[in-house]
Amino acid sequence: MKRIKRIFIFALAGTLVSGCGISLETAAQVKEDKYLHREEKSVTKTSEQDLGYPLSVNREQKEEAEADCRAVMQMVREIYIQADRKESGSTSISSEAAKQIVKKLQTTGRPVGADWFHINMCNYEKFESFLEDCLNGKRAEIIMYEVYANGSIGRIKFTFDGTDMYALSTSTAWSEENTPVMLFTSYSRLKKWEYTQKGWFIFKYCVPEPPQVSERINENAMIRVKPLDESYVEIAKKYLFSVGYMGNNLFCSNWDEAHMEAIDYNALFQYFYSIKHQKAFFSGVYTEGIPKQEFEDLITEYLPVTSEQLEQYAVYDIEKQTYGWARLGCGNYVPNAFESSSRPEIVGLIENADGTVTLTIDAVCERAGSDCVMTHELTVQFTEDGGIRYLKNQILGDGLKKITEYQYRLGNRR
Repeated sequence: MKRIKRIFIFALAGTLVSGCGISLETAAQVKEDKYLHREEKSVTKTSEQDLGYPLSVNREQKEEAEADCRAVMQMVREIYIQADRKESGSTSISSEAAKQIVKKLQTTGRPVGADWFHINMCNYEKFESFLEDCLNGKRAEIIMYEVYANGSIGRIKFTFDGTDMYALSTSTAWSEENTPVMLFTSYSRLKKWEYTQKGWFIFKYCVPEPPQVSERINENAMIRVKPLDESYVEIAKKYLFSVGYMGNNLFCSNWDEAHMEAIDYNALFQYFYSIKHQKAFFSGVYTEGIPKQEFEDLITEYLPVTSEQLEQYAVYDIEKQTYGWARLGCGNYVPNAFESSSRPEIVGLIENADGTVTLTIDAVCERAGSDCVMTHELTVQFTEDGGIRYLKNQILGDGLKKITEYQYRLGNRR
């Protein structure tokens, strides 16, 4: 879930906009449970205020927001200039550089998020206090910063007037001369929002809908407020995010050592490759298939499966001694909200008597506006050399019914 998408919702009449009306829950519900949501207000949509877009930005507020952005960009300029890029020619800064930027911005006393890098929000208590005031119907406001993949910074000022919540968003970029450039400032009203027990601030923007536009625009956004256990975050960064839920079914199917036939091994190869080699998978190398030994060595390193089973369960050409490979594309993949915008979030860990570890994982999906589309338990074994073996995955409850049926990369298997 890339944080930069949260603000870059859409462009309309030269302004990025979003938001619509909300109304309070009853006072009794507020007292009963502080983790409530604010529902969409029923209005006759005749003006920009009713529609929620585009809302005019007050000149004084715009200048104040942009001046603040320039100031914080200057605070971290030297860190950005000296930052290592993830890869040669990449515009993305490293996770270590992002941590330095967050630490620097933390001194402002304002909440700082860096969700792209899976870094917990700093000064999160202030954001949580703001949301609690809003849930209790109190007027409140908060300014937060977001660190983007390219090292630039976004600023969002959330304001609650006792009934409606608004977002004044300003986004920046670095010029070739390493000076701050203002990209846009937009003023939005939120259509619906909630603060979940897990600590997610989930909200909806009001966006143009058909027939105003030909395609429906994603209106959902999410901000992780309450911090996760740091050890959980590190495990997820090393072993889960590279696999995810898109393009393979390792985490969205039931399997164990005695039932390995359902895994899409041909698709999974590229994700294990990225984990092992700590670099992006280059599919151009395998246009004629993946050599048998290379394929089997990698898959068996991470999964309790034999070479004989791989020949049986995966798409394998016995004459060429290669395993099939195909790039994920329109011919073998239909985009869907769950796979394209979900990420695994560890919410529990149990150390088993046999030395294995069982992780309880929630699939967080921004496009669905959910901090838990489904939950699964993944049993793994961490190796002494810092590696991992995935041993079992079990989807809990009716989780399989809540996600899209998996489409195998190479279609029908033997």
